[in-house]
Amino acid sequence: MSERKKPDHISREDWDDLDIPELTDEDFARMRPAREVFAELGLEMPKPRSRGPQKAPTKVQTTLRLDREVVEHFRAAGRGWQGRINDTLKKAVARARKGG
Repeated sequence: MSERKKPDHISREDWDDLDIPELTDEDFARMRPAREVFAELGLEMPKPRSRGPQKAPTKVQTTLRLDREVVEHFRAAGRGWQGRINDTLKKAVARARKGG
């Protein structure tokens, strides 16, 4: 959203009143939960970015040094690059356990 420039002849208080009006009781009465509005529009609610700590931790946080080219390769494919590294390492472990 682009920010509009306040004209010099309008005070900051008046500008804020115009730009961000006070919500009335009627405004609050018309409000609905976002999940209802998204469902009505046929959209899926965005997933929260963090779900908090794992209930039953299955992963271990660690520090790992990797070659720059390895990190760049996985990052180039976009979001989820750390998970893709984990998946690749899991496959290597499975192959090593099979003896191949």
